[in-house]
Amino acid sequence: MNKKALHLLNLCLLFALLLPSLILNAHPVAASDPHKGQNEAIIMTASGPLTPAMLQYLTRGVTFAEQQGAGLVIFQLNTPGGDIELLTRMVTVIRESDVPVVVFIAPRGAMAGSAGTVITLAGHAAAMAPETAIGAASPVGAQGEDIGTTMEAKTKEILKATVRSLAERRSPEAIALAQDTIENARAVSSTEALKVGLIDIIAGDTGDLLNQLDGFKVFTVNGEITLSTKDIVEVPFNPSLIEQLLQTLTNPNIVFILLSIGVQAILIELSSPGGWVAGFIGVVCLALATYGLGILPVNWFGILFLVLSFVLFLLDIKAPTHGALTIAGIGSFIAGGLVLFNSPGIPDFQRVSVPLVVGTALITAVIFITIVGFALRAQKKPVITGQEAMKERTGIVRKELNPYGSVQMGGELWSAESENGSIIPEGTRVSVVTVKGLTVIVAPEKSMDGERI
Repeated sequence: MNKKALHLLNLCLLFALLLPSLILNAHPVAASDPHKGQNEAIIMTASGPLTPAMLQYLTRGVTFAEQQGAGLVIFQLNTPGGDIELLTRMVTVIRESDVPVVVFIAPRGAMAGSAGTVITLAGHAAAMAPETAIGAASPVGAQGEDIGTTMEAKTKEILKATVRSLAERRSPEAIALAQDTIENARAVSSTEALKVGLIDIIAGDTGDLLNQLDGFKVFTVNGEITLSTKDIVEVPFNPSLIEQLLQTLTNPNIVFILLSIGVQAILIELSSPGGWVAGFIGVVCLALATYGLGILPVNWFGILFLVLSFVLFLLDIKAPTHGALTIAGIGSFIAGGLVLFNSPGIPDFQRVSVPLVVGTALITAVIFITIVGFALRAQKKPVITGQEAMKERTGIVRKELNPYGSVQMGGELWSAESENGSIIPEGTRVSVVTVKGLTVIVAPEKSMDGERI
């Protein structure tokens, strides 16, 4: 197996790590439901950090509900938060909806962290599943770091004014708690949130939620509406294929794998130019990873470590050091993967799996060590190209050598000269003694006993 084949094998193994994640993150796209009218509840499910894809999904779902004349929308949410601009636009979509939107923090173990807190309060009704959490809405920088004092004060005041306006029909305790989630990053459980009136309902699932919403009054842009959900039909509204893909690309594990494949493929293309497969794979993977890097809080030192690791792997192939650079590359690769999204202040929800980092590093290392082994063995082999490769090859005289003629070796016809100027008849088997330019010097091939034949 040559070096390029091993490189491509490496890419295939890394893609094998990516494929299950893509499959597990995929969901079928819902077809249009035959039920229409007030007896219809549009059920949407969003999980992960706030992204443009999630905003598009919410906008599309609310528009669909308005077109259908649906009774309400249930927006089931599980998020660690996200960009403030996206938060503002999602709040606008919810508050301007003609159809009541109920934000439901679910399933059990889910959270409405940071920006998710404000989105929950933006709902015309707010609900949580048992064992869920809401809060910790203090603003941070794009990389999860603390922001400057002045900017922090400005952002907090804007957010607190927003939650006061969204919670103005709630109790004073609820408004105080909403502001405290921003000022002091306070977080509470579903039971605590219900106790002070920050949310309206605790429900086990959407069916339980719909039962409790029957007769509940909400205030929309069209005024007060009393919900009638006793016999309402649940209509799932799933993300489109593109929305699923873009949301999947904000999974830090997926971004890490894409970066690993992309950087390695580009280095392969640079080290062995002339092909296009590795370069194409590298560009596509890096382009997809860039989307996730633009959404997730990233420690750019992690990317530097990843690039350094592949440079070390490449150097060990070009100038073998018996694996020393490969071992250093493994360490750099693991450090880069762990630092990439696992910085202090980043929620566990957005961190790269440690087993994934270590496993990918070991697979990559094994393949590169194998390549280094091939390179070392190749250095010890005798030269097998040019004149040296011609020596001791055998063939048959096709035109008598006197002393010049021609010899066929394999499928090639060579100009030939007999050794010492002797005559060699046509049909005689000969072996190459040496090469002069494009002429081979030959002698009759020896028999087993050493005699010429």
